[in-house]
Amino acid sequence: MDQTLWDLIVSSFWPLLLAGLTGTIPLAIISFVFGLIIALGVALLRLSPNPVLSGIARFYISIIRGSPLLVQLFVIFYGLPAIGLVVDPWPSAIIAFSLNVGGYAAEVIRAAILSVPKGQWEAAYTIGMSSRLSLVRIILPQAARVSVPPLSNTFISLVKDTSLASLILVTELFRRAQEIAAFSLEFMVIYLEAAVIYWIFCLVLSSGQGILEKRLDRYVAH
Repeated sequence: MDQTLWDLIVSSFWPLLLAGLTGTIPLAIISFVFGLIIALGVALLRLSPNPVLSGIARFYISIIRGSPLLVQLFVIFYGLPAIGLVVDPWPSAIIAFSLNVGGYAAEVIRAAILSVPKGQWEAAYTIGMSSRLSLVRIILPQAARVSVPPLSNTFISLVKDTSLASLILVTELFRRAQEIAAFSLEFMVIYLEAAVIYWIFCLVLSSGQGILEKRLDRYVAH
């Protein structure tokens, strides 16, 4: 390999990694946390016997799952200003990613709650627990174990999807790669280097997922 090209790879690695650690990962974590909050609320609405509330949740999930994430991102950042709502790049990205995660994770959480045997609800009622307390103390902890693998996969996908935020000028890993590539004109090399860093992030997260699942297995076993 040409020495100049190798020097470029070495010199660009830290800026790309730093952009991932200070931009990509925080963006993914914040969006995922807000997305889970939205997802839990939507999942509970989906399970509601009230047809209006259930219908609202169904409509939300349908909109999110039926439209591309890129379109959702552009609607918030470029579309809202048309009605007088101007949102900065970072908040726009967080809103779009959170809403997207909420739509997909809601079905995961709903399925996890439904997977808990009805006898658990009945046992909770027998000892005098209210529906809300039963949900928090009995049902959700059991549903969490079931939902960890798919939700972990959702988070890993979100880490990669944050690259779309570069299109609304959010400085994260891929945005930094674009800047370095435009300056050096070595697009293939820099983009491959960015891909490797994304891959490293996903490997670390996958390992963390495995550790979390094992700990939950031990918790459930006890």
